[in-house]
Amino acid sequence: MHRFLKLSAFTGAIGLLVVFYSFYLIKRPIRSNLRINIIHLVGNRELKLDSVTYHNGLNQAYTVSKFKYYLSNFELINSNHQAIPLGEYFLIDEEDPASKKIAIKNLPSGVYTGISFLIGVDSLHNCSGAQSGALDPINGMFWAWHTGYIFFKLEGKSTASKQAGGNFEWHIGGYQEPVNCIRKVNLNFKQKKSSSLDIDLDLVADINNLFTNPKVIDLANFSSVTGVEKATTIADQYSQLFYLR
Repeated sequence: MHRFLKLSAFTGAIGLLVVFYSFYLIKRPIRSNLRINIIHLVGNRELKLDSVTYHNGLNQAYTVSKFKYYLSNFELINSNHQAIPLGEYFLIDEEDPASKKIAIKNLPSGVYTGISFLIGVDSLHNCSGAQSGALDPINGMFWAWHTGYIFFKLEGKSTASKQAGGNFEWHIGGYQEPVNCIRKVNLNFKQKKSSSLDIDLDLVADINNLFTNPKVIDLANFSSVTGVEKATTIADQYSQLFYLR
């Protein structure tokens, strides 16, 4: 009899624990993740470093040997048009496939209609000297002579280039007017997305846009952009680089 009562009490306690835990799971806020898959294209073709010749809007032949840039200050736009900051800095490098997989954990709850982010590194972090992680100078995106970050780097060869060996290079940075090369990108979702589920996005960077939108770029005149001259022109071009697929 005593054994039966003890067993009943034990079973009851377990039952209460199950009920309380179930209630906790129901009440606990759902913390989902944002996963961004970055795809580098040239028109409808996959970007291939060094091995494939492409043509820009002026039919100038070029190849790409290096393509890397910073994305930062991500925000989700909710259904009330409020920007929900997610923070973090990411260095995207075509030579490093893993860098094209962005994961941001524990999204704030809500229903979202779009996303925004910066191309570049904001003024606060530009003024903080050499840092770690994505902002570590070892990544080759820091101007020691200028004490600031290179936001965007594109290198390759072109028959139109006026540089030795047909090389062309764009190293773009600067956060102070009149040479502010930070650009904000705003993209709308085709359908609203809820944080009750993980949010998966395909973010496409189309290099064709660098040469055609908003201006048609002549590689003969833009063979080397590594200082302040013409930097904002290239920044305006990369502001149109991305779209959601």
